[in-house]
Amino acid sequence: MARAFSSNRWLVFVAAMWVQSMAGTTYMFGAISPVLKARLGYDQRQVAALGVAKNLGGCLGLVAGALSAAQPPWVLLLAGAAQNLLGYGWLWLIAAAKAPALPLWMMCLIIFVGTNSQTYFITVSLVTSIQNFPKSRGPTVGILKGFMGLTSAILTQVYTVMRTPDEATLILLIAVGPSLVAIGLMFVIRPVGGHKQVRPSDKNSFMFIYAVCLLLALYLVGAMLIQDFLEPSYDVVVFLTVILFVLLISPIAIPVILSLTPEKAEHTMEEALLPNQLTGEASTSQEKEDLPEVILSEVEEEKSKDTDSLPPSERRKRRPHRGDNFTLMQAFVKADFWLIWLSLLLGSGSGLTVIDNLGQMSQASGFQNAHIFVSLMSIWNFLGRIGGGYFSEIIVREHTYPRHIALIFAQIVMAAGHFLFAMAWPGTMYIASLLVGLGYGAHWAIVPAAVSELFGIKHFGAMYNFLILANPTGSFIFSGLIVSNLYEYEAEKQAHQHEPLKCEGSACFFVSSLILSVFCLIGAALSLLVVHRTKRVYARLYSSVRT
Repeated sequence: MARAFSSNRWLVFVAAMWVQSMAGTTYMFGAISPVLKARLGYDQRQVAALGVAKNLGGCLGLVAGALSAAQPPWVLLLAGAAQNLLGYGWLWLIAAAKAPALPLWMMCLIIFVGTNSQTYFITVSLVTSIQNFPKSRGPTVGILKGFMGLTSAILTQVYTVMRTPDEATLILLIAVGPSLVAIGLMFVIRPVGGHKQVRPSDKNSFMFIYAVCLLLALYLVGAMLIQDFLEPSYDVVVFLTVILFVLLISPIAIPVILSLTPEKAEHTMEEALLPNQLTGEASTSQEKEDLPEVILSEVEEEKSKDTDSLPPSERRKRRPHRGDNFTLMQAFVKADFWLIWLSLLLGSGSGLTVIDNLGQMSQASGFQNAHIFVSLMSIWNFLGRIGGGYFSEIIVREHTYPRHIALIFAQIVMAAGHFLFAMAWPGTMYIASLLVGLGYGAHWAIVPAAVSELFGIKHFGAMYNFLILANPTGSFIFSGLIVSNLYEYEAEKQAHQHEPLKCEGSACFFVSSLILSVFCLIGAALSLLVVHRTKRVYARLYSSVRT
Protein backbone atom coordinates (compact mmCIF):
# COMPACT_ATOMS: atom_id res chain seq x y z
CA MET A 1 0.00 0.00 0.00
CA ALA A 2 2.87 2.40 0.78
CA ARG A 3 4.29 1.88 -2.71
CA ALA A 4 0.88 2.47 -4.28
CA PHE A 5 0.55 5.69 -2.29
CA SER A 6 4.01 7.02 -3.18
CA SER A 7 3.49 6.33 -6.90
CA ASN A 8 -0.09 7.65 -7.03
CA ARG A 9 -0.43 10.42 -9.57
CA TRP A 10 -2.84 12.28 -7.30
CA LEU A 11 -0.17 12.49 -4.62
CA VAL A 12 2.18 14.06 -7.16
CA PHE A 13 -0.56 16.47 -8.25
CA VAL A 14 -1.34 17.54 -4.68
CA ALA A 15 2.36 18.08 -4.00
CA ALA A 16 2.57 20.16 -7.19
CA MET A 17 -0.37 22.23 -5.91
CA TRP A 18 1.53 22.94 -2.70
CA VAL A 19 4.65 23.96 -4.60
CA GLN A 20 2.56 26.20 -6.83
CA SER A 21 0.99 27.83 -3.78
CA MET A 22 4.50 29.10 -2.97
CA ALA A 23 5.52 29.89 -6.57
CA GLY A 24 3.70 33.21 -6.94
CA THR A 25 6.23 35.34 -5.08
CA THR A 26 6.19 37.94 -7.88
CA TYR A 27 2.72 38.94 -6.67
CA MET A 28 4.20 39.91 -3.30
CA PHE A 29 5.96 42.88 -4.86
CA GLY A 30 3.01 45.16 -4.17
CA ALA A 31 3.44 44.44 -0.44
CA ILE A 32 7.22 44.74 -0.23
CA SER A 33 7.71 47.67 -2.64
CA PRO A 34 6.59 50.30 -0.06
CA VAL A 35 9.12 48.81 2.40
CA LEU A 36 11.94 48.99 -0.15
CA LYS A 37 10.89 52.47 -1.20
CA ALA A 38 10.98 53.74 2.39
CA ARG A 39 14.12 51.88 3.55
CA LEU A 40 16.21 52.65 0.47
CA GLY A 41 14.86 56.13 -0.26
CA TYR A 42 13.70 55.26 -3.78
CA ASP A 43 11.34 57.32 -5.91
CA GLN A 44 8.54 55.78 -7.99
CA ARG A 45 10.69 55.46 -11.11
CA GLN A 46 13.26 53.41 -9.21
CA VAL A 47 10.52 51.22 -7.73
CA ALA A 48 9.17 50.72 -11.24
CA ALA A 49 12.64 49.60 -12.37
CA LEU A 50 12.65 46.99 -9.60
CA GLY A 51 9.21 45.90 -10.77
CA VAL A 52 10.41 45.40 -14.33
CA ALA A 53 13.36 43.32 -13.05
CA LYS A 54 10.97 41.28 -10.95
CA ASN A 55 8.74 40.60 -13.94
CA LEU A 56 11.70 39.64 -16.12
CA GLY A 57 12.89 37.20 -13.48
CA GLY A 58 9.47 35.61 -13.20
CA CYS A 59 9.07 35.21 -16.95
CA LEU A 60 12.46 34.19 -18.35
CA GLY A 61 12.18 30.44 -17.92
CA LEU A 62 14.44 29.34 -20.76
CA VAL A 63 17.04 27.84 -18.42
CA ALA A 64 14.40 25.97 -16.42
CA GLY A 65 12.81 24.73 -19.64
CA ALA A 66 16.14 23.46 -20.97
CA LEU A 67 17.00 21.75 -17.68
CA SER A 68 13.60 20.04 -17.51
CA ALA A 69 14.43 18.11 -20.67
CA ALA A 70 17.77 16.89 -19.33
CA GLN A 71 17.47 16.68 -15.54
CA PRO A 72 15.03 15.01 -13.10
CA PRO A 73 12.47 17.26 -11.38
CA TRP A 74 14.25 17.28 -8.02
CA VAL A 75 17.26 19.01 -9.57
CA LEU A 76 15.09 21.88 -10.78
CA LEU A 77 13.31 22.18 -7.44
CA LEU A 78 16.60 22.27 -5.58
CA ALA A 79 18.01 24.87 -7.97
CA GLY A 80 14.88 26.99 -7.61
CA ALA A 81 14.99 26.77 -3.81
CA ALA A 82 18.65 27.87 -3.75
CA GLN A 83 18.00 30.75 -6.11
CA ASN A 84 14.96 31.92 -4.13
CA LEU A 85 16.89 31.85 -0.87
CA LEU A 86 19.83 33.71 -2.38
CA GLY A 87 17.84 36.46 -4.08
CA TYR A 88 15.21 37.24 -1.46
CA GLY A 89 17.57 36.47 1.41
CA TRP A 90 20.03 39.08 0.19
CA LEU A 91 17.17 41.53 -0.38
CA TRP A 92 16.04 41.02 3.23
CA LEU A 93 19.55 41.64 4.55
CA ILE A 94 19.62 44.97 2.72
CA ALA A 95 16.08 46.00 3.73
CA ALA A 96 16.80 45.07 7.36
CA ALA A 97 20.04 47.11 7.30
CA LYS A 98 22.12 43.99 7.96
CA ALA A 99 23.94 44.43 4.65
CA PRO A 100 24.92 47.61 2.79
CA ALA A 101 22.62 49.00 0.12
CA LEU A 102 23.70 48.36 -3.46
CA PRO A 103 23.37 50.38 -6.66
CA LEU A 104 19.99 50.19 -8.37
CA TRP A 105 21.21 47.87 -11.14
CA MET A 106 22.49 45.38 -8.56
CA MET A 107 19.21 45.57 -6.63
CA CYS A 108 17.42 44.79 -9.88
CA LEU A 109 19.76 41.80 -10.37
CA ILE A 110 19.03 40.51 -6.85
CA ILE A 111 15.28 40.72 -7.39
CA PHE A 112 15.70 39.04 -10.79
CA VAL A 113 17.55 36.12 -9.18
CA GLY A 114 14.91 35.72 -6.47
CA THR A 115 11.86 35.84 -8.73
CA ASN A 116 13.47 33.69 -11.42
CA SER A 117 13.30 30.80 -8.96
CA GLN A 118 9.58 30.48 -9.60
CA THR A 119 10.22 29.45 -13.20
CA TYR A 120 11.81 26.24 -11.88
CA PHE A 121 8.86 25.56 -9.57
CA ILE A 122 6.30 26.23 -12.31
CA THR A 123 8.12 24.18 -14.94
CA VAL A 124 8.37 21.13 -12.69
CA SER A 125 4.74 21.36 -11.54
CA LEU A 126 3.24 21.82 -14.99
CA VAL A 127 5.41 19.34 -16.89
CA THR A 128 5.04 16.47 -14.41
CA SER A 129 1.30 17.07 -13.98
CA ILE A 130 0.66 17.13 -17.74
CA GLN A 131 2.66 13.91 -18.05
CA ASN A 132 0.64 12.30 -15.27
CA PHE A 133 -2.75 13.70 -16.45
CA PRO A 134 -2.45 13.73 -20.27
CA LYS A 135 -6.22 13.71 -20.77
CA SER A 136 -7.03 16.43 -18.22
CA ARG A 137 -4.88 19.34 -19.31
CA GLY A 138 -7.57 21.97 -18.76
CA PRO A 139 -8.44 21.21 -15.13
CA THR A 140 -4.83 20.34 -14.25
CA VAL A 141 -3.26 23.52 -15.60
CA GLY A 142 -6.11 25.70 -14.32
CA ILE A 143 -5.85 24.39 -10.78
CA LEU A 144 -2.05 24.62 -10.69
CA LYS A 145 -2.01 28.14 -12.07
CA GLY A 146 -4.78 29.04 -9.64
CA PHE A 147 -2.83 27.88 -6.59
CA MET A 148 0.06 30.03 -7.76
CA GLY A 149 -2.21 33.01 -7.19
CA LEU A 150 -2.63 32.12 -3.51
CA THR A 151 0.97 32.84 -2.52
CA SER A 152 0.36 36.42 -1.41
CA ALA A 153 -2.63 35.51 0.75
CA ILE A 154 -0.84 32.59 2.43
CA LEU A 155 2.41 34.39 3.18
CA THR A 156 0.61 37.53 4.32
CA GLN A 157 -1.49 35.46 6.73
CA VAL A 158 1.64 33.81 8.16
CA TYR A 159 3.27 37.26 8.46
CA THR A 160 0.23 38.48 10.40
CA VAL A 161 0.59 35.62 12.88
CA MET A 162 4.25 36.49 13.44
CA ARG A 163 3.23 39.90 14.86
CA THR A 164 6.57 41.48 14.11
CA PRO A 165 6.95 45.27 13.99
CA ASP A 166 9.63 44.99 11.30
CA GLU A 167 7.95 45.03 7.89
CA ALA A 168 11.14 43.69 6.29
CA THR A 169 10.36 40.33 7.93
CA LEU A 170 7.88 39.73 5.13
CA ILE A 171 10.82 39.60 2.70
CA LEU A 172 12.54 37.03 4.93
CA LEU A 173 9.37 34.95 4.90
CA ILE A 174 9.37 35.03 1.09
CA ALA A 175 12.99 33.87 1.09
CA VAL A 176 12.48 30.94 3.47
CA GLY A 177 8.92 29.67 2.91
CA PRO A 178 8.95 28.65 -0.78
CA SER A 179 12.46 27.21 -0.46
CA LEU A 180 11.48 24.91 2.40
CA VAL A 181 8.36 23.68 0.60
CA ALA A 182 10.30 22.95 -2.61
CA ILE A 183 13.05 21.06 -0.78
CA GLY A 184 10.53 19.10 1.27
CA LEU A 185 8.65 17.89 -1.84
CA MET A 186 11.46 17.59 -4.38
CA PHE A 187 11.45 13.77 -4.36
CA VAL A 188 7.64 13.52 -4.47
CA ILE A 189 7.01 15.47 -7.66
CA ARG A 190 7.96 13.26 -10.60
CA PRO A 191 6.38 11.38 -13.52
CA VAL A 192 4.73 8.18 -12.22
CA GLY A 193 3.12 6.82 -15.39
CA GLY A 194 -0.12 8.58 -14.57
CA HIS A 195 -1.60 7.90 -18.00
CA LYS A 196 -2.04 4.29 -16.81
CA GLN A 197 -3.90 5.34 -13.66
CA VAL A 198 -7.12 6.66 -15.22
CA ARG A 199 -10.09 5.81 -12.96
CA PRO A 200 -13.84 6.41 -13.15
CA SER A 201 -13.53 8.39 -9.91
CA ASP A 202 -11.15 10.97 -11.44
CA LYS A 203 -14.01 13.35 -12.22
CA ASN A 204 -15.12 13.27 -8.59
CA SER A 205 -11.56 13.89 -7.48
CA PHE A 206 -11.31 16.99 -9.64
CA MET A 207 -14.67 18.22 -8.36
CA PHE A 208 -13.43 17.78 -4.79
CA ILE A 209 -10.37 19.90 -5.56
CA TYR A 210 -12.57 22.54 -7.22
CA ALA A 211 -14.69 22.59 -4.07
CA VAL A 212 -11.57 23.03 -1.94
CA CYS A 213 -10.49 25.90 -4.21
CA LEU A 214 -13.80 27.69 -3.74
CA LEU A 215 -13.74 27.12 0.01
CA LEU A 216 -10.19 28.47 0.15
CA ALA A 217 -11.15 31.59 -1.75
CA LEU A 218 -14.26 32.26 0.32
CA TYR A 219 -12.42 31.57 3.54
CA LEU A 220 -9.49 33.82 2.68
CA VAL A 221 -11.82 36.67 1.72
CA GLY A 222 -13.71 36.31 5.00
CA ALA A 223 -10.53 36.01 7.05
CA MET A 224 -8.94 39.07 5.45
CA LEU A 225 -12.04 41.21 5.88
CA ILE A 226 -12.42 40.12 9.51
CA GLN A 227 -8.82 41.03 10.25
CA ASP A 228 -9.09 44.33 8.40
CA PHE A 229 -12.34 45.64 9.89
CA LEU A 230 -12.85 43.87 13.24
CA GLU A 231 -9.26 43.75 14.53
CA PRO A 232 -9.64 40.31 16.18
CA SER A 233 -7.48 39.07 19.01
CA TYR A 234 -4.23 37.23 18.36
CA ASP A 235 -5.80 33.88 19.29
CA VAL A 236 -8.48 34.39 16.64
CA VAL A 237 -5.82 35.20 14.02
CA VAL A 238 -3.93 32.01 14.90
CA PHE A 239 -7.15 29.99 14.68
CA LEU A 240 -7.91 31.46 11.23
CA THR A 241 -4.40 30.55 10.07
CA VAL A 242 -4.76 26.96 11.30
CA ILE A 243 -8.00 26.56 9.34
CA LEU A 244 -6.24 27.93 6.26
CA PHE A 245 -3.55 25.25 6.45
CA VAL A 246 -6.15 22.53 7.07
CA LEU A 247 -7.87 23.53 3.84
CA LEU A 248 -4.56 23.57 1.99
CA ILE A 249 -3.67 20.08 3.23
CA SER A 250 -7.14 18.58 2.68
CA PRO A 251 -6.59 17.44 -0.96
CA ILE A 252 -4.16 14.81 0.39
CA ALA A 253 -7.31 12.86 1.24
CA ILE A 254 -7.63 11.90 -2.45
CA PRO A 255 -4.45 9.80 -2.80
CA VAL A 256 -4.97 8.41 0.72
CA ILE A 257 -8.47 7.18 -0.09
CA LEU A 258 -7.42 5.84 -3.50
CA SER A 259 -4.59 3.89 -1.87
CA LEU A 260 -6.90 2.42 0.78
CA THR A 261 -9.61 1.50 -1.73
CA PRO A 262 -7.88 0.06 -4.81
CA GLU A 263 -9.85 0.60 -7.97
CA LYS A 264 -9.20 -0.91 -11.37
CA ALA A 265 -7.56 1.59 -13.69
CA GLU A 266 -9.80 2.42 -16.63
CA HIS A 267 -7.39 1.87 -19.51
CA THR A 268 -10.21 1.28 -21.96
CA MET A 269 -11.47 4.84 -21.54
CA GLU A 270 -8.15 6.29 -22.55
CA GLU A 271 -7.45 3.77 -25.28
CA ALA A 272 -10.81 4.53 -26.87
CA LEU A 273 -9.55 8.06 -27.52
CA LEU A 274 -6.42 6.84 -29.27
CA PRO A 275 -5.83 5.43 -32.73
CA ASN A 276 -5.05 1.73 -32.46
CA GLN A 277 -1.49 2.10 -33.63
CA LEU A 278 -0.80 4.88 -31.09
CA THR A 279 -2.16 2.77 -28.24
CA GLY A 280 0.35 0.07 -29.02
CA GLU A 281 3.13 2.59 -29.40
CA ALA A 282 2.35 4.15 -26.05
CA SER A 283 2.61 0.89 -24.17
CA THR A 284 5.89 -0.06 -25.76
CA SER A 285 7.48 3.37 -25.57
CA GLN A 286 6.72 3.54 -21.87
CA GLU A 287 8.82 0.45 -21.40
CA LYS A 288 11.57 2.24 -23.26
CA GLU A 289 11.37 5.15 -20.80
CA ASP A 290 10.38 7.58 -23.56
CA LEU A 291 7.71 9.20 -21.41
CA PRO A 292 7.42 12.64 -23.04
CA GLU A 293 6.64 11.07 -26.42
CA VAL A 294 4.06 8.81 -24.80
CA ILE A 295 2.25 11.75 -23.30
CA LEU A 296 2.40 13.75 -26.51
CA SER A 297 0.90 10.93 -28.52
CA GLU A 298 -1.88 10.48 -26.03
CA VAL A 299 -3.06 14.05 -26.09
CA GLU A 300 -2.89 14.36 -29.84
CA GLU A 301 -5.79 12.09 -30.63
CA GLU A 302 -6.71 14.01 -33.78
CA LYS A 303 -3.27 13.87 -35.31
CA SER A 304 -2.64 11.68 -38.30
CA LYS A 305 0.33 9.40 -37.94
CA ASP A 306 2.38 11.04 -40.66
CA THR A 307 1.69 14.70 -39.76
CA ASP A 308 5.25 15.33 -38.61
CA SER A 309 6.59 13.82 -41.85
CA LEU A 310 4.94 16.50 -43.98
CA PRO A 311 7.24 19.12 -45.49
CA PRO A 312 7.20 22.43 -43.61
CA SER A 313 5.67 24.19 -46.61
CA GLU A 314 2.71 21.82 -46.55
CA ARG A 315 2.37 22.03 -42.78
CA ARG A 316 2.04 25.80 -42.95
CA LYS A 317 -0.86 25.43 -45.40
CA ARG A 318 -2.83 23.31 -42.94
CA ARG A 319 -5.24 25.04 -40.62
CA PRO A 320 -4.17 24.85 -36.97
CA HIS A 321 -5.94 22.00 -35.20
CA ARG A 322 -5.13 19.70 -32.38
CA GLY A 323 -2.19 17.52 -33.41
CA ASP A 324 -0.50 20.10 -35.63
CA ASN A 325 2.79 20.70 -33.86
CA PHE A 326 4.13 24.10 -34.87
CA THR A 327 7.62 25.09 -33.90
CA LEU A 328 8.05 28.53 -32.39
CA MET A 329 9.46 29.86 -35.66
CA GLN A 330 6.50 28.46 -37.57
CA ALA A 331 4.14 30.07 -35.09
CA PHE A 332 5.89 33.41 -35.58
CA VAL A 333 4.61 33.62 -39.17
CA LYS A 334 1.00 33.06 -38.07
CA ALA A 335 -1.14 36.17 -37.56
CA ASP A 336 -3.20 34.34 -34.91
CA PHE A 337 -0.14 33.87 -32.72
CA TRP A 338 0.73 37.56 -32.72
CA LEU A 339 -2.88 38.60 -32.17
CA ILE A 340 -2.98 36.33 -29.12
CA TRP A 341 0.34 37.69 -27.85
CA LEU A 342 -0.63 41.36 -28.29
CA SER A 343 -4.00 40.77 -26.64
CA LEU A 344 -2.20 39.08 -23.74
CA LEU A 345 0.28 41.97 -23.49
CA LEU A 346 -2.50 44.57 -23.23
CA GLY A 347 -4.70 42.64 -20.81
CA SER A 348 -2.17 40.85 -18.64
CA GLY A 349 0.33 43.73 -18.77
CA SER A 350 -2.23 46.21 -17.47
CA GLY A 351 -3.25 43.83 -14.70
CA LEU A 352 0.33 43.26 -13.64
CA THR A 353 0.86 47.03 -13.54
CA VAL A 354 -1.91 47.30 -10.96
CA ILE A 355 -0.45 44.43 -8.93
CA ASP A 356 2.98 46.08 -8.93
CA ASN A 357 1.62 49.49 -7.90
CA LEU A 358 -1.10 48.32 -5.53
CA GLY A 359 0.80 49.51 -2.47
CA GLN A 360 1.10 53.06 -3.78
CA MET A 361 -2.46 53.02 -5.15
CA SER A 362 -3.93 52.05 -1.78
CA GLN A 363 -1.83 54.62 0.06
CA ALA A 364 -2.86 57.32 -2.40
CA SER A 365 -6.50 56.43 -1.66
CA GLY A 366 -5.93 56.85 2.08
CA PHE A 367 -5.34 53.24 3.14
CA GLN A 368 -2.35 52.78 5.42
CA ASN A 369 -2.17 49.00 5.18
CA ALA A 370 -1.59 47.78 1.64
CA HIS A 371 -1.38 44.11 2.71
CA ILE A 372 -5.16 43.65 2.66
CA PHE A 373 -5.41 44.64 -1.01
CA VAL A 374 -2.39 42.57 -1.99
CA SER A 375 -3.98 39.56 -0.31
CA LEU A 376 -7.39 40.17 -1.84
CA MET A 377 -5.82 40.62 -5.27
CA SER A 378 -4.09 37.28 -4.78
CA ILE A 379 -7.43 35.62 -4.02
CA TRP A 380 -9.20 37.19 -7.02
CA ASN A 381 -6.25 36.17 -9.20
CA PHE A 382 -6.68 32.62 -7.89
CA LEU A 383 -10.42 32.57 -8.64
CA GLY A 384 -9.84 34.08 -12.07
CA ARG A 385 -7.50 31.27 -13.02
CA ILE A 386 -9.81 28.57 -11.71
CA GLY A 387 -12.90 30.15 -13.25
CA GLY A 388 -11.19 31.06 -16.53
CA GLY A 389 -10.11 27.48 -17.10
CA TYR A 390 -13.45 26.02 -16.04
CA PHE A 391 -15.77 28.28 -18.06
CA SER A 392 -13.55 28.40 -21.15
CA GLU A 393 -13.60 24.59 -21.13
CA ILE A 394 -17.41 24.67 -21.14
CA ILE A 395 -17.35 27.12 -24.06
CA VAL A 396 -15.15 24.92 -26.24
CA ARG A 397 -16.48 21.50 -25.28
CA GLU A 398 -20.22 22.15 -25.00
CA HIS A 399 -20.62 24.91 -27.57
CA THR A 400 -17.55 24.44 -29.82
CA TYR A 401 -16.83 28.17 -29.69
CA PRO A 402 -13.28 29.56 -29.52
CA ARG A 403 -11.78 29.76 -26.04
CA HIS A 404 -10.98 33.45 -26.53
CA ILE A 405 -14.65 34.31 -26.04
CA ALA A 406 -13.98 33.89 -22.32
CA LEU A 407 -10.95 36.19 -22.64
CA ILE A 408 -13.08 38.93 -24.20
CA PHE A 409 -15.32 38.97 -21.12
CA ALA A 410 -12.27 38.94 -18.85
CA GLN A 411 -10.72 41.94 -20.58
CA ILE A 412 -13.97 43.93 -20.50
CA VAL A 413 -14.21 43.20 -16.77
CA MET A 414 -10.64 44.43 -16.34
CA ALA A 415 -11.42 47.62 -18.26
CA ALA A 416 -14.26 48.29 -15.81
CA GLY A 417 -11.89 47.68 -12.90
CA HIS A 418 -9.32 50.15 -14.23
CA PHE A 419 -12.08 52.73 -14.69
CA LEU A 420 -13.10 52.32 -11.04
CA PHE A 421 -9.47 52.75 -9.97
CA ALA A 422 -9.45 56.03 -11.91
CA MET A 423 -12.65 57.29 -10.32
CA ALA A 424 -11.45 56.43 -6.79
CA TRP A 425 -14.96 56.59 -5.34
CA PRO A 426 -15.40 55.39 -1.72
CA GLY A 427 -15.07 51.60 -1.58
CA THR A 428 -14.01 51.23 -5.22
CA MET A 429 -10.56 49.95 -4.23
CA TYR A 430 -12.19 46.69 -3.15
CA ILE A 431 -14.42 46.35 -6.22
CA ALA A 432 -11.71 47.42 -8.67
CA SER A 433 -9.17 44.98 -7.23
CA LEU A 434 -11.81 42.24 -7.54
CA LEU A 435 -12.46 42.95 -11.22
CA VAL A 436 -8.82 43.39 -12.22
CA GLY A 437 -7.71 40.33 -10.22
CA LEU A 438 -10.37 38.07 -11.77
CA GLY A 439 -9.61 39.28 -15.29
CA TYR A 440 -5.85 39.03 -14.90
CA GLY A 441 -6.02 35.51 -13.50
CA ALA A 442 -8.32 34.36 -16.31
CA HIS A 443 -5.67 35.27 -18.89
CA TRP A 444 -3.28 32.63 -17.57
CA ALA A 445 -5.84 29.83 -17.68
CA ILE A 446 -7.29 30.69 -21.09
CA VAL A 447 -4.32 31.73 -23.25
CA PRO A 448 -1.97 28.75 -22.62
CA ALA A 449 -4.80 26.30 -23.31
CA ALA A 450 -5.76 28.15 -26.50
CA VAL A 451 -2.19 28.17 -27.78
CA SER A 452 -1.81 24.43 -27.12
CA GLU A 453 -5.00 23.82 -29.11
CA LEU A 454 -4.12 26.00 -32.06
CA PHE A 455 -0.40 25.26 -32.32
CA GLY A 456 0.03 21.84 -30.67
CA ILE A 457 1.93 20.91 -27.52
CA LYS A 458 5.09 19.31 -28.87
CA HIS A 459 6.82 22.70 -28.73
CA PHE A 460 4.42 24.22 -26.23
CA GLY A 461 7.21 24.86 -23.70
CA ALA A 462 8.99 27.23 -26.07
CA MET A 463 5.74 28.97 -26.99
CA TYR A 464 4.69 29.35 -23.36
CA ASN A 465 8.04 30.89 -22.41
CA PHE A 466 7.61 33.38 -25.24
CA LEU A 467 4.01 34.12 -24.29
CA ILE A 468 4.89 35.02 -20.71
CA LEU A 469 7.31 37.65 -22.02
CA ALA A 470 4.14 39.69 -22.54
CA ASN A 471 4.16 40.27 -18.76
CA PRO A 472 7.50 42.10 -18.40
CA THR A 473 6.96 43.83 -21.74
CA GLY A 474 3.60 45.14 -20.62
CA SER A 475 4.97 46.05 -17.20
CA PHE A 476 7.84 48.01 -18.76
CA ILE A 477 5.52 49.95 -21.06
CA PHE A 478 2.63 50.53 -18.66
CA SER A 479 4.35 50.74 -15.28
CA GLY A 480 7.86 51.86 -16.20
CA LEU A 481 6.95 54.44 -18.84
CA ILE A 482 3.36 55.52 -18.21
CA VAL A 483 2.19 54.99 -14.62
CA SER A 484 5.42 55.90 -12.83
CA ASN A 485 5.96 59.09 -14.84
CA LEU A 486 2.39 60.26 -14.34
CA TYR A 487 2.67 59.46 -10.61
CA GLU A 488 5.91 61.44 -10.31
CA TYR A 489 4.32 64.35 -12.18
CA GLU A 490 1.42 64.52 -9.73
CA ALA A 491 3.75 64.00 -6.75
CA GLU A 492 5.93 66.92 -7.83
CA LYS A 493 2.85 69.14 -7.92
CA GLN A 494 2.10 68.19 -4.30
CA ALA A 495 5.72 68.23 -3.09
CA HIS A 496 6.95 70.30 -0.20
CA GLN A 497 10.54 71.30 0.31
CA HIS A 498 12.90 68.77 1.91
CA GLU A 499 10.24 66.01 1.78
CA PRO A 500 10.34 62.86 -0.34
CA LEU A 501 7.99 62.76 -3.29
CA LYS A 502 4.68 61.23 -2.35
CA CYS A 503 1.35 61.55 -4.13
CA GLU A 504 -2.00 61.45 -2.35
CA GLY A 505 -5.51 61.58 -3.72
CA SER A 506 -7.38 60.36 -6.77
CA ALA A 507 -5.25 62.40 -9.18
CA CYS A 508 -2.21 60.13 -8.64
CA PHE A 509 -3.50 57.29 -10.82
CA PHE A 510 -6.48 58.91 -12.57
CA VAL A 511 -5.04 59.37 -16.06
CA SER A 512 -2.92 56.21 -16.00
CA SER A 513 -5.89 54.05 -14.94
CA LEU A 514 -8.02 55.44 -17.76
CA ILE A 515 -5.21 54.63 -20.21
CA LEU A 516 -5.03 51.06 -18.89
CA SER A 517 -8.81 50.75 -19.27
CA VAL A 518 -8.58 51.75 -22.93
CA PHE A 519 -5.74 49.27 -23.51
CA CYS A 520 -7.90 46.47 -22.08
CA LEU A 521 -10.70 47.35 -24.50
CA ILE A 522 -8.22 47.25 -27.39
CA GLY A 523 -7.12 43.83 -26.12
CA ALA A 524 -10.74 42.67 -26.11
CA ALA A 525 -11.08 43.83 -29.74
CA LEU A 526 -7.98 41.80 -30.67
CA SER A 527 -9.44 38.76 -28.86
CA LEU A 528 -12.66 39.20 -30.83
CA LEU A 529 -10.59 39.10 -34.01
CA VAL A 530 -8.98 35.86 -32.82
CA VAL A 531 -12.47 34.42 -32.22
CA HIS A 532 -13.52 35.35 -35.74
CA ARG A 533 -10.41 33.82 -37.28
CA THR A 534 -10.51 30.55 -35.32
CA LYS A 535 -14.23 29.75 -34.97
CA ARG A 536 -14.14 27.17 -37.79
CA VAL A 537 -11.03 25.58 -36.29
CA TYR A 538 -12.73 25.08 -32.93
CA ALA A 539 -15.90 23.81 -34.59
CA ARG A 540 -13.81 21.09 -36.22
CA LEU A 541 -11.71 20.39 -33.13
CA TYR A 542 -14.57 19.83 -30.73
CA SER A 543 -17.44 18.72 -32.97
CA SER A 544 -16.71 15.06 -32.18
CA VAL A 545 -16.50 15.81 -28.45
CA ARG A 546 -19.87 17.54 -28.45
CA THR A 547 -21.58 14.76 -30.31
